[in-house]
Amino acid sequence: MVIDKATFREFQIVGKVLTDHRYNTSHSGNISMRSGGKMLIKRRGAMLGFLEPEDIIETDLYQQDSGIMLSSTETEVHRQIYLQTDAMAVIHAHNPFCVILSLVEDEITCLDAEGCYLYKKIPIIEVENPAGPADAAREVPKVLKNYPVVVVRTHGVFAKGTSLIDALQNVTGAEQSAMLRYYTLLLGKPLKRDLSKEKFFSEW
Repeated sequence: MVIDKATFREFQIVGKVLTDHRYNTSHSGNISMRSGGKMLIKRRGAMLGFLEPEDIIETDLYQQDSGIMLSSTETEVHRQIYLQTDAMAVIHAHNPFCVILSLVEDEITCLDAEGCYLYKKIPIIEVENPAGPADAAREVPKVLKNYPVVVVRTHGVFAKGTSLIDALQNVTGAEQSAMLRYYTLLLGKPLKRDLSKEKFFSEW
């Protein structure tokens, strides 16, 4: 498969942002894009920050084909998200602050104005095997039907978007809200204003 320059450039930009911001280690995480009845997804073991055109693998959306042998170990999670939601692109990253808060909270309720506007809250789900694709493929799409991003407890985030750049916004936006919440809680002082309670975000 020959990937067009514009599509590859989008993969390249997103992969570099994810590693430069330390949302992923050198080889972790995966990104994909829907293309008709196919999916374009990062090659298994490829370094997100240094993607080459041959690191983008095409595989069928509706059935397993030879592409599955080369594509990310999380391919089935991406496939089920595409089949069950309106996603056109999917990112899986290991956002540090989202993961930290997932160890102590059941949802990340946004406190900052931007997070409140964009996300309200970020759901956290628990699966028996957080690092394995089987449980995530079953549970993650259920949440992404109604939310742009979800955290798998102890593991990381899955975000959808209309494009990879849009999905990246959901990954970085969720992490910013998680970071601000973490540091606010660390202060141990009462909030002067809590938009999450004013707007009843826990009920969203």
